[in-house]
Amino acid sequence: MVSFILAVVLLVLGYVVYSKVVERVVGVDPNRTTPAVAHPDGVDYVPMKPWRVFLIQFLNIAGVGPICGAIMGAQFGTASFLWIVFGCIFAGAVHDFISGFISLRQDGASLPEIHGRYLGKGMKQFMRGFTVLLMILVGAVFVNTPAVLLNQNFTPGWSVFIWVGIIFAYYLVATLLPIDKLIGRLYPVFGLLLLGMAVAIVVAFVAYRPEIPEVWHGLSNKHPDASHNPIFPMMFISIACGAISGFHATQSPLMARCMVNERQARPIFYGAMITEGVVALIWAAAATVFYHDPVLLQKTMVDGHPLGGNAMVGVIANEWFPKVIAVICVLGVISAAVTSGDTALRSARLIVADFMHIDQKPIAKRLLVALPVFVLAAALLVFSLIDKTGFDYIWRYFSWANQVLATVTLWAVTVFLCRHKPGTGWYWITLVPALFMTMVTVSFLFVAEKEGLGSIVPRTVGYCVAAVITLLIFTLFLLWKRRTRGQRHNTVE
Repeated sequence: MVSFILAVVLLVLGYVVYSKVVERVVGVDPNRTTPAVAHPDGVDYVPMKPWRVFLIQFLNIAGVGPICGAIMGAQFGTASFLWIVFGCIFAGAVHDFISGFISLRQDGASLPEIHGRYLGKGMKQFMRGFTVLLMILVGAVFVNTPAVLLNQNFTPGWSVFIWVGIIFAYYLVATLLPIDKLIGRLYPVFGLLLLGMAVAIVVAFVAYRPEIPEVWHGLSNKHPDASHNPIFPMMFISIACGAISGFHATQSPLMARCMVNERQARPIFYGAMITEGVVALIWAAAATVFYHDPVLLQKTMVDGHPLGGNAMVGVIANEWFPKVIAVICVLGVISAAVTSGDTALRSARLIVADFMHIDQKPIAKRLLVALPVFVLAAALLVFSLIDKTGFDYIWRYFSWANQVLATVTLWAVTVFLCRHKPGTGWYWITLVPALFMTMVTVSFLFVAEKEGLGSIVPRTVGYCVAAVITLLIFTLFLLWKRRTRGQRHNTVE
């Protein structure tokens, strides 16, 4: 329990101290006019109250990531605590804050436009397609999860495709409506529900006093299939949203178009990520209790294999809570998945509209952009439901693509800091996380046995190849920095 309490304290201190450092580095100006104030359009550029924007941002970036991802990461042991804390403070929250601030300064620009500005037109074109694909994957994953949970827990006699149709219909409505009509009114309530679930777990800690493993008792790999799942990079891919997630930077432009003062950037972007880190830490701690207790461990296994993150939510809830509260926990996971899925598809619509220069004020044009996105998401969803292993494949590639997007965004904000603060060395606050995540994502390709080349490439060779590629990218960055030294850039006007 001591490790858990210290980890929460460190996350809070990260916000109190380090976020202010980042705020000074980017140069927040409370007197500057924001996009929502400069040209509200009643659809996407809509001024909203700060507390409402914060809760929407928190719910958008969280989804089931800090729950299911943290539970899956907890299989590796207490090393997951360290990644959630330090990854969140020094990588994820910085990633969210600076990318969100850049969007705020650049008229609510979508993420691929930011990539293009700092990494070149070629990268912009590639990341447009890559980011839209990721949003479609998110949409498919976050229809599958709530549809299956609703079907299993409440309507076992129904076909799961009934819930799929209902959720997809809701997604389309939420994607087309102005952001303040449905998302702005309903999602703060869901955000509070997600936080309430985390509080309930903490209450269970106090009531039952479970033995939460301590970090100093060892960081060895506790995964049930540890020989095929090394902590590096598998744990860093599994725990995404609770530490760092590229998906977050796709959501920030939605809120950058609703903020009325730049001073809100720190609590909304950095603060929402820290809040998510606390939620992830709570669920990771709860899961480690079950994974380390021989009796409880049996409840987490089916046919010798660990249950997935969604199923573990039900196991934890039913073990510690009365039936009513357990049902509320399940509903909380469902609402979190649904709300992330629809904002992902909304982001896809905005990204496509931005690069095709399609005015989104007429609803007919919003529908024109949204329909192809929904058709592709539906095709992936059908595959994930018909093929028994389909969802597993989509989830694994979604997780990897998510971390790749975070890595590219970290490189973009590193270039931004080089231009924005020349000669100061502040770019190191994003360069170090960028190098680390480059190593993580490249290693996954060569070390993962099911998803990558790990079954045919010796693990040591895979790590060496990843290290060489990371070093090569770092060298290219240093050459670019040397070549552009002394040049003046106005990058956030």
